[in-house]
Amino acid sequence: MGSGDAFTSLVPLILLFVVFYFLIIRPQRKRQQEQIRMQNSLTPGSRVMTTTGLFANVVAIDGDDVILEIAPGVESRWVKAAIGRVVTPAAAPGGGESDERGDGGAEETGSERVDSTDGDGKETGGAKS
Repeated sequence: MGSGDAFTSLVPLILLFVVFYFLIIRPQRKRQQEQIRMQNSLTPGSRVMTTTGLFANVVAIDGDDVILEIAPGVESRWVKAAIGRVVTPAAAPGGGESDERGDGGAEETGSERVDSTDGDGKETGGAKS
């Protein structure tokens, strides 16, 4: 009887591990493999966004390094792992070139910018820009 009780007490622990594997570990591995595939498929001329949010064009690839043009005539060396995603024109705000100003594309046109909630989930009022 002692061995049967030990087995039944291990079943929930084993089930918990299996659920943990399928809900957390496996999807994370898939995302990681997709990220590596994307980084290995970079080509010069690609428009990319780094993991820090910098938009740039790939100029050259040198092993694990990528040379990015962050402004006309300004090049910077980055490791491939710092490339977060390849930006396509459809993924850029407004369907055109990406906004590199860092203000989220907001323009001073007299329109209202409304924040619907604050950090606590409470409604807040809008603010004129």
